[in-house]
Amino acid sequence: MADDIPEPGPQALDAAAVREWAARAIDTLTRHRRGVDELNVFPVADSDTATNMLATLQAAFQGASPDLPLPALLDEAAGRALLAARGNSGVILAQMLRGLADAWTAEAVDARGFAAGFRAATDAATAAVAVPTAGTILTVAEAAASASAKAAPFGLVSAVRAAAETAADAVAATPGQLPALARAGVVDAGGLALALMLEALVETLTGSSSTGALDLLESHRTRTSAPLEEVPRETGSEAFDYEVQYLLESSAGGATDLRHRLTELGDSVVIIGSRAAKDVTTFNVHVHVNDIGAAIEAGLECGRVHRISVTRFDDAYSRPYGPDLDRAVVAVTSLTELRTLLENEGCRVAGSGGVDDVLSAIRAGGGPNAIVLVDAAGAIDAVREAAHAARGDGYRVATIPTRSIMQSLAAFAVHDADRPFDDDVISMAEAAASCRTGEVRFSGGEALGLVDGDVVHTGSDPAVAALDLVDRLCSAGAELVTLLPGAASDPETVTALGDHVGKAWPLVELQQLPAGQEEPLLLIGAE
Repeated sequence: MADDIPEPGPQALDAAAVREWAARAIDTLTRHRRGVDELNVFPVADSDTATNMLATLQAAFQGASPDLPLPALLDEAAGRALLAARGNSGVILAQMLRGLADAWTAEAVDARGFAAGFRAATDAATAAVAVPTAGTILTVAEAAASASAKAAPFGLVSAVRAAAETAADAVAATPGQLPALARAGVVDAGGLALALMLEALVETLTGSSSTGALDLLESHRTRTSAPLEEVPRETGSEAFDYEVQYLLESSAGGATDLRHRLTELGDSVVIIGSRAAKDVTTFNVHVHVNDIGAAIEAGLECGRVHRISVTRFDDAYSRPYGPDLDRAVVAVTSLTELRTLLENEGCRVAGSGGVDDVLSAIRAGGGPNAIVLVDAAGAIDAVREAAHAARGDGYRVATIPTRSIMQSLAAFAVHDADRPFDDDVISMAEAAASCRTGEVRFSGGEALGLVDGDVVHTGSDPAVAALDLVDRLCSAGAELVTLLPGAASDPETVTALGDHVGKAWPLVELQQLPAGQEEPLLLIGAE
């Protein structure tokens, strides 16, 4: 049939074509980054939509092996993008790459394969956003995906051209979908960046790039200057003043729970994950909030948090709280033997970990703020209840579940009372998240070595187990190792362990703290 006659040009996308597309898209966004960023009109100082997408794309493809086939190339690119993505638009782009990687599993894709991949990319990105908003990059992607599917019978060039042209049209229509854009006289910046990327693909296949996206950018660049009203950022309400982002090691169920919790705390919630794994998956978490500590705390409750990034949208913003330099740090620990150690370090210890004990420790801090470190899993509910009661009395409370006393110690070690409250919470949470915990337990003639709760060594000699744990933790990049010997530990074993670290890992700093806990036989913290 005539309708099935392909438009002249390449009829398949392979790894070489995708590499060229990525290079052209990177070049396009590099040349037009500032113009696109300027359309992201609020907050003015943080206009970074195209910058975030460019950084994500560069991390995904630059330095990729030149001989990888298409499936491996995209899988690697999606993995890199996940770890590097920043900002709402960068996270969405990273998830679109994951959708392409999951759909394009052959060494080359034809027109129908392209359309199916773009549909998968769009659906994956939309699913990652807790509350999708009309008039954004998701709206543009949806229009382009539908258009490519309709044009697929005419061949790859037709499908790609239809996606690019429709994307440009969809960008032009965004002011009619998002009133804030209409008031400011701009189109959606993320959608325009995506349209430019699709235009780069048209150029890759045909040598021509006149699909409307560049014309749209130029028309906005040369528009008559006029006073602009402040409008919302890419998504979300101006009611929230901080962008919090971090990587989370967790299960799919944990990520789902986190999505619900973050939706209660703020907006612009986007959570994307690497290729599904049985137990633990890496997720990139993004949210706009006012309570930074609560957003980080929610992640720590679901898994291991690292690479925390916090951006304040308006540096002139002043917090609606009283003096925030007067604060208590309260520890709730399952190892009561360490109470003296913590108190000697200046940390208040909440006795049994009950509601009244925690509340008393917060109130005894002498200021209106408190940071509560809790490694006792059974005390989490009590700590939350106490924190809620304290907030009702006007206190500002941030809770950081640390999962181990070693993480609590690591967090307290970076506590700085001279820092603003939020900055202190960020530093302490990040320190806790970056600390790994080793334990040597000995019972019934069997020595067990655990790292972050998982058994990694079995044997009969606790000294051998300790050496194995230290080597594992140091080889993972530890810079500081902290030893807390138990009451029944052998002093000679501890001394030999210190000597081993000095010889085998000369760049690792070692410290030993007095503890004397009954169990485990030895605690090891690695930061």
